[in-house]
This record gives sequence, C-alpha cells and structure tokens, in this order.
Amino acid sequence: MFYHLTRSGTEEVLSLILPRALAAGWRVMLRSPDPARLERLDAQLWTEPEDGFVPHGLQGGDWDSEQPVLLGSGAAVNGAQGVVLLDGAVPLPGDEGLERLWVLFDGNDTAAVQAARGLWTHLIGQGMAAQYWSEDQGRWAMKAEKKPS
Repeated sequence: MFYHLTRSGTEEVLSLILPRALAAGWRVMLRSPDPARLERLDAQLWTEPEDGFVPHGLQGGDWDSEQPVLLGSGAAVNGAQGVVLLDGAVPLPGDEGLERLWVLFDGNDTAAVQAARGLWTHLIGQGMAAQYWSEDQGRWAMKAEKKPS
C-alpha cells in the first residue's frame, strides 16, 4: 500500500496504521535508513496515543524478536506480518511473503515521489498486488490498484 503524503505527516499516518495492525494481531517492522527519525518515532510511540502507547523497541536490543513493533533499518526479525517503509527504505528479501507492505512517502519531495514510482513498478513487475492512496482531496482515497498476477 503506497501512501502519498501531501497533507498528513508520517506520524499521523502511523497513528492509524500501527494500532490497526496490532489489533489484527500482527507484528510490524518499521524500517527507515535514518537513525534520527527512528529515535524520534521511538520517543513518540511511548507517549501516543494519549490513552496508552504503542508497544515497540529499537532494533539492536536483546528483545528484538519479541517486539510487536520493531523500529530499525534491517530485516524483520520480530516475525512481522507487515513492514512500513519510510525515508526511501526498500523491501528486503523475505518481505514479499508478508501480509502487508506500507510505503509512506512525501508527496512534496520530487525524489521521494520518483523513488516510490520506481518501487511501484518493481513490485507490480514481480506480480505483487499494490494500491496507491492519496489524500489530495482532503481525505484518503485509493487512486490506483494492481491485482496480483
């Protein structure tokens, strides 16, 4: 699922995705090549939502395999059913068998849009299903869908 962010920030979209995934009983890998971004998200997930927090950990700890949400740049060693890709992170070997792959990208960043387009083409070229969501009309709407081949 490709999310073209033009109005909402990454944190806002994660506040929708992560609780839903956890409620479904899934584990999630949140992947970014930016250590500073991962540290900011780590701090945020301890305090939001206001009525609790999202159980998680930063990759590299003793309990990586036990984390419901693991933040890092490597493989999903927590048995994740879904991976969130941020900041140009790419799928890794083994990710193709997951229930869900979320790609969040900044629609105001030309390079990020081009990278997302390239990833879309690559994934559908491998026969994977894909959906493209945009919020350009003020709410999220699916703009394109490719069924698996």
